Amino acid sequence: MHQHVHSQQKDESASRIGMAFFLNVGFTIIEFVGGWLTNSTAIMADAVHDLGDSLSIGSAWLLNRLGRKSADSEFTYGYRRLSLFGALINGLVLIAGSIWVLSEAIPRLANPVMPVAEGMLALAIFGVSVNGYAAYRLSKGTTLNEKVLNWHLLEDVLGWVAVLIVSIVLQFADWPILDPLLSVAFTLFILVNVVRNLWVTGKLFFQAVPDKALHEKIRRALLGVDGISEIHHQHLWSMDGEHHVLTAHVVVNLDDDLNSGEYCAIKQSITRALEPYQLAHTTIEIELKQESCRDQIGYHASPPSDQDRI
Repeated sequence: MHQHVHSQQKDESASRIGMAFFLNVGFTIIEFVGGWLTNSTAIMADAVHDLGDSLSIGSAWLLNRLGRKSADSEFTYGYRRLSLFGALINGLVLIAGSIWVLSEAIPRLANPVMPVAEGMLALAIFGVSVNGYAAYRLSKGTTLNEKVLNWHLLEDVLGWVAVLIVSIVLQFADWPILDPLLSVAFTLFILVNVVRNLWVTGKLFFQAVPDKALHEKIRRALLGVDGISEIHHQHLWSMDGEHHVLTAHVVVNLDDDLNSGEYCAIKQSITRALEPYQLAHTTIEIELKQESCRDQIGYHASPPSDQDRI
């Protein structure tokens, strides 16, 4: 019964994300056409923003479906790492689009051209409605994917509110410079966020520690286990920014004749110490204080025996 409910929740989540994706893609196309027809760089800038959100939602939808696939002999950790690759592609597309918008908008600051304010107003109302509806649908979701994507859509709603205000002002005032100013502001906002996300994504892609504080907390938790005197080769990396993997060598301060009861007790203590951190995968190597670490011969200060020299 629990499995059936969990499967139904996954189907509903995929349905909501898929709906948001098709709404966003369709509206992004309308935006590009509308921006060209109204001669508005602000709408073009928001179209680039929506294109990035469409890529994010599309990759999230795809990963939502791929995430159901179990790990296999080729992808032994599963397919979650594809999300990092998708985020890198998404970031590069947004940077290219932002550079193009800036190349169009900045020259207009010196020689602003009046856009078709009526068309801007109609598109802004449509934009608030479409993105607002998609955000409302995703707000019903409980998954982390849906919550993150919902924030993206709420940003879009706020962006279209800004376009709506500018288009209303242009109905009554001949201030064409407002259009390129708004587009430059949109684009710089996009670039700042993209560069920040690319930096985080790039570090995760190259298996940097996802959270230094978490890494140190885990180390202290392991050292707090009764019988563990030392930790080395501790590695923490993330498959997708949410699901973390831990490997570590722990040295136990026990005699050579470690019995099965003591061994099981240490393993259970390690399990309890790591449980609060909800790690996706853990690999713990238990070493005796007297033995050498096989990943780093001579790590311990004790000299090798005659048998080791043979």
